[in-house]
Amino acid sequence: MATRNTGGRKTLRFVLGDQLNRRVSSLVDLDAPDVVLIVEVMAEATYVRHHKQKIAFLFSAMRHFAAELEAEGVTVDYVRLDDPGNSGSFTGELARAVARHAPDRVVVTEPGEWRVWSMMQAWRDDLAVPVEIRDDNRFLCPRRDFADWAGDRRALRMETFYRGMRRRTGLLMDGKDPVGGQWNFDADNRKKLPRGHAVPSRLRFEPDATTRAVLDLVARAFAGHFGDLDGFGWPVTRRDALEALKHFIADGLPTFGDYQDAMKTGAPFLYHALISPPLNAGLLTAEEVCRAAERAYREGAAPLHCVEGFIRQILGWREYVRGLYWARMPAYAETNALDARRDLPWFYWSGETEMNCLAQVVAETRAHAYAHHIQRLMVTGNFALLAGLSPAQVEEWYLIVFADAYEWVELPNVHGMVLWADGGVMGSKPYAASGAYINRMSDYCAACRYDVAKKAGPDACPFNYLYWNFLIANADRLEGNPRLSMPYRTLAAMPPARKAEIAADAASFLDGLSADAPAGEIKR
Repeated sequence: MATRNTGGRKTLRFVLGDQLNRRVSSLVDLDAPDVVLIVEVMAEATYVRHHKQKIAFLFSAMRHFAAELEAEGVTVDYVRLDDPGNSGSFTGELARAVARHAPDRVVVTEPGEWRVWSMMQAWRDDLAVPVEIRDDNRFLCPRRDFADWAGDRRALRMETFYRGMRRRTGLLMDGKDPVGGQWNFDADNRKKLPRGHAVPSRLRFEPDATTRAVLDLVARAFAGHFGDLDGFGWPVTRRDALEALKHFIADGLPTFGDYQDAMKTGAPFLYHALISPPLNAGLLTAEEVCRAAERAYREGAAPLHCVEGFIRQILGWREYVRGLYWARMPAYAETNALDARRDLPWFYWSGETEMNCLAQVVAETRAHAYAHHIQRLMVTGNFALLAGLSPAQVEEWYLIVFADAYEWVELPNVHGMVLWADGGVMGSKPYAASGAYINRMSDYCAACRYDVAKKAGPDACPFNYLYWNFLIANADRLEGNPRLSMPYRTLAAMPPARKAEIAADAASFLDGLSADAPAGEIKR
């Protein structure tokens, strides 16, 4: 896209690190005199102690995006983390850039996090030039449209929103009706990997010189942060992100639906797309991803249940959680419907636990800054729910450890879907499960020190008694929930001695958890 000169007025266009798209709203009317500002600042890398790979991914993607703009003839003011005079914050670097360039105005695209939105409001008051904040046009549902849909309703169900978005976009529609005669094929997408099933190799990207320089910088500047840098393979350019999408559509999507909920030791990626980091950073857009998946169905390259399940994650969940975040913040983050207060155990950082499922997922997260949605929801998340872990601490962990995590997507998913801390705004019931679910969807239990078939005692899978203890402890809040009527009927039929045994096993296990780092370890 060429720049154009419409009269000589200079605009400073501040592009954030997760807005790396040439057609983002802050750049759509880029003129020849304008300057694009992109900054690496310590405050954004450390407001939580982000996974090393997340920092490296963003800094490398930012540098590549700046180089692409410069190759187009755009004037870019790029501030690196270790540049002399770097103030370390968005506000400081924007003020310095205004002083350097003397623009007539500043243009930005709305951010993905409430704390940055608050900064932008202050820029309007504090800078000597006007600041224009534009809608983020990379999403398919503008914030105001979602707010209008949500209104003042207490419960906001994704399925209703999703159907409206299908109608709005025409994705997987035959006129006014959904393709295939139904909206949701989730029931077809819950298969465990067959024994001996060969998982395909996944496309990863060898770091180029720019990325290698960033990896060295991150290793030096963020040595104490969680995560490994070895094996970094994320796409950091739009070209590579499109290649990753193409690879998934051809090799992953045709079987994605069947096995999207499956988990397997030593196979962290399975059939998942691995495009959420570049998608959430702007290297891809939601619409082009959904259209590519739809084309695969229309052309007979992927079955409907796989394509619908994938599109639902983006057109449905991704747009929905973003809308919910902006419609309910900042009060949304403060709720704690189940009064969960326990500190996050140290094993969420170290992976040092005898529960094999948790050890596997934490180890893979450390290695790749990634875990797929069932690992996040039904392993690390399910444990956090059943153990009554503090929502704020759990949410900080999720924001830290994943390369695709930003508060707009992380907070609603964890606060509402994982922890039910919103009391049912997002989900009609907590997603609580015993060890049987993990055993059904993975091979983790076979190599575990605990026995998933045992319900009580020191050798029983902790998920088994923690599940029932969770229902007992929260009976006053949850017993009337119609979607939990069956387990509560089962609980009511249990002898008092069995309930006491459950409570004793849970207390013994939970009291043995430690939130403290061992001597010599960094307390994150």
